[in-house]
Amino acid sequence: MKVFVAGASGAIGKPLVKALVAAGHQVVGMATKAAGIDALRNQGAQGVLLNVLDAGAVAREIEGIRPDAVIDELTSLPSRYTPEEMRAAGPRDRQVRLEGGGNLFHAAATFGIRRYVMQSTGFFYAAGKGLASETEPLAHSATPGVAAAVATYTTIEDRLFSAPSLEGIALRYGFFYGPRTYYDPESGSVAQQVREGQYPVVEPGTGVSSFIHVEDAAAATVAALEVSPGVYNVVDDNPAPLSVWLPAFARYLGAPEPPRVTAEEAARQNGPDAVYYALQLRGASNAKAKKVFQFAPRPLEWLAA
Repeated sequence: MKVFVAGASGAIGKPLVKALVAAGHQVVGMATKAAGIDALRNQGAQGVLLNVLDAGAVAREIEGIRPDAVIDELTSLPSRYTPEEMRAAGPRDRQVRLEGGGNLFHAAATFGIRRYVMQSTGFFYAAGKGLASETEPLAHSATPGVAAAVATYTTIEDRLFSAPSLEGIALRYGFFYGPRTYYDPESGSVAQQVREGQYPVVEPGTGVSSFIHVEDAAAATVAALEVSPGVYNVVDDNPAPLSVWLPAFARYLGAPEPPRVTAEEAARQNGPDAVYYALQLRGASNAKAKKVFQFAPRPLEWLAA
């Protein structure tokens, strides 16, 4: 299958291209710099320089390439994960996902591309009992930053399923961990904050986080080229509350025990979204992916250590 990957140089892009090539697919990856083209060639893929915000250029590339499938992994996130940097990156990230992703989607629909696979969220489900399935609502009434992110994801999911000619797949990934992610023990900014005692447990730490290793996310994305259209949670088997996973991550890193702060202190320091993450996140169930395409993610490394 000929597959076009947008976001081929992101945290999931590199392992995804590797997995697609290993599976025998012909891969064309989008890059924004010449170095990205070289990296794709070194992986056995083709590369095209493309500004995804240029609708005409996107249309010309998709028309010329005529892939069997498009995989949209478009983001514009900062290299460091801090509340301030995430807030600053928000407008650009939304533009890339909405406008840039829209250009890619409309080109795919216009030129008869069969399958469209898209990155979505598996960690912004509305409150409820137990782990959330794909049929449950997202957190539209959350704190401002989270609600804005949910609005973005809802818009791109609605767009995905608006074209009857496309076989749409929305992959609701958990928080990425592994190489080149915020949780990379060697270079990740969250790992560094934990080492420096700058990533606290907000008491009582009840927010449940769903993680996924980028290589497992890549494997699920390759599988999505063949499965029934729809929405799939791509998360680990046992989402854990902050009070459990963060101290375990610190031990895994050989870092000090994380400090503990109140919700009021966290709100003053980092804003209401940080408190939402710490106290109100709801874990997601991967039962559908396990049933449909035998999804088998590894245990979260620092809980399994």
